Amino acid sequence: MLQFDILPTDSVPTIDAEKTALKNMSFDQLMDTLIHDLVHFAISLAVAILVFYVGKFIIKKLYNFVVNILNKRQIDPSLGTFIMSLVRIVLYFILIVTVIGILGLETSSFLALFASAGVAIGMALSGTLQNFAGGVLILLLKPFKVGDYIEAQGFAGTVTSIEIFNTIICTSDNKSIIIPNGGLSTGTINNYSTQAYRRVEWKIGISYGESVETARGIILDLLSKDTRVLQEKPADGPSVAAPVVYLASLDDSAVTLTVRAWVASANYWSVFFDHNEEFYNVITARPDLSFPFPQLDVHINPEAKAE
Repeated sequence: MLQFDILPTDSVPTIDAEKTALKNMSFDQLMDTLIHDLVHFAISLAVAILVFYVGKFIIKKLYNFVVNILNKRQIDPSLGTFIMSLVRIVLYFILIVTVIGILGLETSSFLALFASAGVAIGMALSGTLQNFAGGVLILLLKPFKVGDYIEAQGFAGTVTSIEIFNTIICTSDNKSIIIPNGGLSTGTINNYSTQAYRRVEWKIGISYGESVETARGIILDLLSKDTRVLQEKPADGPSVAAPVVYLASLDDSAVTLTVRAWVASANYWSVFFDHNEEFYNVITARPDLSFPFPQLDVHINPEAKAE
């Protein structure tokens, strides 16, 4: 036979019992209870505020302490910025949980709620989590680092920092571009800083009937006088270093020459623009060479009869 143990009704607290207890209290007892609760809450609130500001101060000191350690150990700046962003978020999360516990809220319930909400938030912020994973991949695989000049996602600039979710680059005209790490980790990246030398290339057109050898000699003579242009193969440089001039194509209005020279990566743009101007000034000053322009020859047949 089944037996049921029925608890006495006075052992189970109910809302009705609390209401009855409040009704049975005198006015003085009620005021004492309210004052006691308010004082207790005020003290907890004051302690929570104090802990919050002290915690912020401690977090700032810890942050600077870790930054100094990373700098002394010469940690890669790319890894350093990522670690510090992560440390800041974790420390502030711990501080918020501590403040909530001081206020009297159940931290275990809060953490359980946070964990359950994390699943929904994770689904809603799948792109953000992808950016976080992309940041981890960038730090592990190192396709670029802080200080590299890269071209990615339609932008080009120098990498200034790699954060948890984004990478910040500074363009040549001093614009800060924030690029999500997810796209960087899966997209195409052109890193101009990985190689010590780059090849500069010019396209120069001369008119038909003019000497290619004369133009070649002038161009090579100009490049040989520039100390920034490699004249022979360095130990850590490309397999072919000396400047060359090729006849690239016979176009409609010009004989197009391709000029190639190797320079240190840092000198790429200065060499390119300097010799652009120099080629123009020298070639236009010579009577036997000229830059062609599109033209159309019209031949009239005098014997043709008008309709």
